[in-house]
Amino acid sequence: MKARALGSSDLELVCRHRETMFREAGRDDATLATMTEHFRAWLAPRLADGRYFGFVLHDAEGDVDTHAHDAAPLAGIGLMEIDWPPHPAHPEQDRRGYVLNVYVEPHARRRGLARHLMQLADEEFARRGIRYAILHSTEQGRDLYRQLGWGGTTEMAKTL
Repeated sequence: MKARALGSSDLELVCRHRETMFREAGRDDATLATMTEHFRAWLAPRLADGRYFGFVLHDAEGDVDTHAHDAAPLAGIGLMEIDWPPHPAHPEQDRRGYVLNVYVEPHARRRGLARHLMQLADEEFARRGIRYAILHSTEQGRDLYRQLGWGGTTEMAKTL
């Protein structure tokens, strides 16, 4: 398995992974079409300037440098550094890592790819000096995240 960093040319891949992830979690197509249209516009400048970063995994046989996409992507992960005030969970830092859009193609599941992506995320956050990270999980991902040391928080949400 080879990993490469996400780049601007991965815009459609990330959008497809995100939409498919939510579809598999039971979200409806009309809402997802609207979300993806707005997500694409939001994501493009962030991929370009590095505010949204992450990794794509490919089979090792393909050419996976940052410009060639000959090998079909098998999995991807998005990462962000978010501005957050110091908090009891990170009292000396004013930022958090954020993990999103973890997706493994159906034919590539049960091979440890999501685990590998999460290890890459841990390494990248550590490289950036980020010591606390959050994510929102679908039901499918909860067991893996718990195995990797992630725990629940007290977060609540409301649509206004």
